[in-house]
Amino acid sequence: MPSAVDNKFNEWTKSLDTHESMVSIFEHIRDIPYSLNIPITDSITSPEQLLIAGKGSCGPKHYLLAEMFRKLNLSVVYATIAFSWNDPDLRYPPGLRELAANLPVAYHLACRVQVGCRWILVDATWDLPLVKAGFPVNDHWDGYSETRCAVKPLPHQVRRPINNPQKIELSSKKKDEEFCEPDIEKNHWNVVGRARYHRDKVDVRTSSEMELIKQFNRDFDAWLVDVRLDKF
Repeated sequence: MPSAVDNKFNEWTKSLDTHESMVSIFEHIRDIPYSLNIPITDSITSPEQLLIAGKGSCGPKHYLLAEMFRKLNLSVVYATIAFSWNDPDLRYPPGLRELAANLPVAYHLACRVQVGCRWILVDATWDLPLVKAGFPVNDHWDGYSETRCAVKPLPHQVRRPINNPQKIELSSKKKDEEFCEPDIEKNHWNVVGRARYHRDKVDVRTSSEMELIKQFNRDFDAWLVDVRLDKF
């Protein structure tokens, strides 16, 4: 029996060539309402769960995009990008801004797709109505150009253990501490590798940080409802 992913793929690409199918898939996934509060229990089955729920976050959106693009025989990798929710361009209400300012580093998921000789960023995160609140919505993708990233990659150095003996010395840190180069984007070919990388990053969060994240997620989703209804 065809899965929900198969059914939607056939619906979204019917009578279209590969390029037209790319754009159609992108637009349909982009227009799935963004939500942080939809529980996704498994990264491998998250595309199906996203379609059943009718809303979801960047992770399941881009797992679905990658699965469908691969059905078009396109090469796709998962691009994980460190960022902060405290983006000054987003028109948060005061309470949400305060929460965002205290959140730990977050990890966004988009895709890189091979188009000709180039690997371009394809980011279908924000649905169209969210442009009103300052979100960088990709509203007219041509299927060839790189899209805007949904988040601002963190430019600062992220401290983590490294094997490279070369040190980067910063005046504000002890000289014997080792730093890697800016950890802006990490790419993975498969779901399992990306899920493991993300899990390793978020597993270091404290219980208080996790409670703060839960509160932010609830308030953020409630605010998005108001944004879509022009009540913000």
